[in-house]
Amino acid sequence: MAEFTTGEAVALELPIARIPSRAGAFLLDLLIQLGLAATLAYGGLMLLLAAEADSAWWSVTSVVTLVTVLVAYPVTSETVSRGRSLGKLAFGLRVVRADAGPIDFRHALTRGLAGAIVDFWMLGAFGAVAVISSLCSRDGKRVGDVLAGTVVVHTRQSLPMPALAVAPPWLTGWAAQLDPSGMSDELAGAVRQYLTRLRTLTPAAQHHLGTQLVAAVCAAVGRPAPTEYPPYHVLGAVLARRQQLSRG
Repeated sequence: MAEFTTGEAVALELPIARIPSRAGAFLLDLLIQLGLAATLAYGGLMLLLAAEADSAWWSVTSVVTLVTVLVAYPVTSETVSRGRSLGKLAFGLRVVRADAGPIDFRHALTRGLAGAIVDFWMLGAFGAVAVISSLCSRDGKRVGDVLAGTVVVHTRQSLPMPALAVAPPWLTGWAAQLDPSGMSDELAGAVRQYLTRLRTLTPAAQHHLGTQLVAAVCAAVGRPAPTEYPPYHVLGAVLARRQQLSRG
């Protein structure tokens, strides 16, 4: 399991996909790619023979087939399905962003290019680089995941409920008047990280970091902070209000 912090600063724990399940998905995708390569090669061969094409056209057809099979297939499938190739779908896997959100074309393209060049084929020693990088990563990331800011997770297991921030009862009235829409996802994530790691900080660090975050948060929401409460009370109230509005 790995902890993710969403754009709403909600903590989620998702089961990370490890090498056995990813290898199975990869082999299934590889079979599909081989079938696609055979189909494209046969179709290109028939067209080139019929047109009596010269060697330049043969070279172009070979490059197009190779790029389509190694890059276009994984990029297109993961973009259209928001993180699932046919192999991943069969094994219950999905590629997600570092905040557990769905990937888009940019993430899929980065993963696809890295897979073709670094992880598996051109420089990857038939997957050795991907295996080694996954073993060295706490979250099982291959090079493409590191570059794209993604991780592969299981989706068939039941997921725990997210841990939500709770406003102190004495600040619920103040928090109810807030409009946290001005808070950026990065600021909300920083607040969430501060609150979840509060017990690991020294009292001095708690006060110093908390004061800075309270100033940034109150500037974003346009309301002064109550001065008689510690920073983590104020931050918890603001974060709870933001999560309440995002759910409702």
